[in-house]
Amino acid sequence: MHDGHALVLGGGGVAGIAWITGLLAGLAETGDDVTGADVLIGTSAGAAVAAQLGSGLPLAELLARQTDPELQAAEIPAGVSLDKLAAEIGASLAGVTTPEQYLRRIGAYALAARTVPESARRAVIESRLPGHEWPGRVIRLTAVDAHTGELQVFDRESGAGLVDAVAASCAVPGVWPAVTIDGHRYVDGGVRSSDNADLAAGYRRITVISPLGFDSPLPSPLPLREVTGQLRDGGSEVIVCVPDEASRGAMGANPLDPSTRAPAAQAGLAQGRAGLRAAAD
Repeated sequence: MHDGHALVLGGGGVAGIAWITGLLAGLAETGDDVTGADVLIGTSAGAAVAAQLGSGLPLAELLARQTDPELQAAEIPAGVSLDKLAAEIGASLAGVTTPEQYLRRIGAYALAARTVPESARRAVIESRLPGHEWPGRVIRLTAVDAHTGELQVFDRESGAGLVDAVAASCAVPGVWPAVTIDGHRYVDGGVRSSDNADLAAGYRRITVISPLGFDSPLPSPLPLREVTGQLRDGGSEVIVCVPDEASRGAMGANPLDPSTRAPAAQAGLAQGRAGLRAAAD
């Protein structure tokens, strides 16, 4: 058992980025700052937040980048609801019987989808990140190989650039293009798990911040509730923070809608100000 602290940041679109940022800022105000964890494990929206935390900017500035229109990233609107996306992905999984088949089928679905060009999407990710180089602290970002279905964890030793690693982790199948890194095509790490909290196994203290929560509408071979139980059985102290009712309302039915950023960030801030134990599910 590692005596350190792992901070796991899950997926949830631009609304998820904003909510996580607000929640972290609110927690810090109450003395429950968890951003100094020994390792940051980021998936999709959580990958973007992990990279932003690694930039060294204070939480107040990161929060302002979500709430101030003049500081917000130049996002591409995506008109899709999570329920609709889940239905489309579910339809593509007919006949699948194993997790490996599941992930390869989603990869094929992603590769066949018509999306914006990779270059346009990469420019969005660049604008999200205050810095484009891997930080000195330990950050692990998840993606899935679209052809093989294998998990890929990117860090500063992986050879991938930070922007590309975040873009790969945020490549929502059917919405954004798969990301090319060293000849491989990668899709959103959230197709394996919205949070990939299992990667924190062995840490004594684990804080999971999950915008999609325990009842994500998106199918997953590794449901958070199941993984959390396994981590606790392994001896870890696990705290899971999920959006409260006000935060869910602010994030809305389409968390890929850039207009959700300010309200989701403010709702996360209010939730975080209640303290870590109050924010935990």
